[in-house]
Amino acid sequence: MERRFFDLCIDAYVPGRWYMSEPTLPDGQEVDDIWALTRGDRIEPPGRLCVPLSRTGRPLDYTTAGVGLTPILSARAAAVFREMASNDIQLFPVEVDGQTDSYYLLVVARTVRCIDDDACTDTRYFTSEEGRPERVGEYRVVSGLRIDKSKVGDARVFKTWGWAPALIVDGEIKMALEQVGIAGGYLKRCDSEKALEPGLAGLRMLGSR
Repeated sequence: MERRFFDLCIDAYVPGRWYMSEPTLPDGQEVDDIWALTRGDRIEPPGRLCVPLSRTGRPLDYTTAGVGLTPILSARAAAVFREMASNDIQLFPVEVDGQTDSYYLLVVARTVRCIDDDACTDTRYFTSEEGRPERVGEYRVVSGLRIDKSKVGDARVFKTWGWAPALIVDGEIKMALEQVGIAGGYLKRCDSEKALEPGLAGLRMLGSR
């Protein structure tokens, strides 16, 4: 079967949805390196973490927390990643403000250099003139993300090198998430096929809890 890949995005249009702030230590202090949670590398267990809400509302299965866009999953969403992509991810329990249900911080532990610049709508890079020497050569703008799936190998869940916002899952994980009916995210097809099938360019997951 032909492999397909999708960018898992937060759905801001869920009515009454909640929003999360950055994960913190139990005493409210900042995590030393918050960006390590979304860098695309395996990390040491961070210990007990709490996730405050910046706006209360409808609990969701998929949310990104704070400016770092740290993925936070419900137990049923986490189970899909645990069962289907254990080599590519880490899951750490977190305490979400006001919730007794279980939630997990998803760390994507695999990064693939696979963005297809020619197939994207627009890509631009950081240059030395912009005063960010640590970012030179990385992407400053990616619009209409497309990846070259010939470079993905056996990865099922991964971050795209040089473009931190993207969280890519393969088509089988997409189908499993649909079957679970998770709420709070949507999937955009992002492999660089010339013609995407109708209905696969964007799929919202709005199953009731």
